[in-house]
Amino acid sequence: MQRPPQRPLGAQISHMLKDRGVDVIFGIPGVHNQELYRGIEEAGITHVLARHEQGVGFMADGYARATGRPGVAYVITGPGLTNIMTPMGQAYSDSVPMLVISSCLDETAATRGQLHQMRDQRGAAATVCDWSEEARTAEAAYALIDRAMIEFETQRKRPKHIQVPIRQLKASTDEDFSRWRPENVE
Repeated sequence: MQRPPQRPLGAQISHMLKDRGVDVIFGIPGVHNQELYRGIEEAGITHVLARHEQGVGFMADGYARATGRPGVAYVITGPGLTNIMTPMGQAYSDSVPMLVISSCLDETAATRGQLHQMRDQRGAAATVCDWSEEARTAEAAYALIDRAMIEFETQRKRPKHIQVPIRQLKASTDEDFSRWRPENVE
């Protein structure tokens, strides 16, 4: 069996999303989420650029409503996430499947004054979506993506948020995300 290529986790996430049927991602690249963008073109995903994260969210929402497929969005830490929270709240109220993947700072308790620092980014997002979780490992990121995709098919469709620390997005991984496919998990 051939091992998957080693890539930064951010790029692997785009490849996994493509493997799970995602053809379009809405977002705005920035210094905190640039690793998520490294795999988009290579994976064959169309990226739709917006001028503001609120527009990103409403485009993902509209895409989901028009196609019946989850709208996927990439945003940056802090204000990128808070800006998309209005459309996330609308999607929650209207039962629209939306997956928001954001970066988050690696360490906030010990280091104050970082660019786009928030006290509790995950907790803020949790107020407008079904769930908001942090993936601190490649395995956790893959499991959360599959959890979201499964729940979009089996439960009430509502937005989900996954945040990944910047250091993790940059970390190379050859983790085979295909083993996380629902049929391979017991």
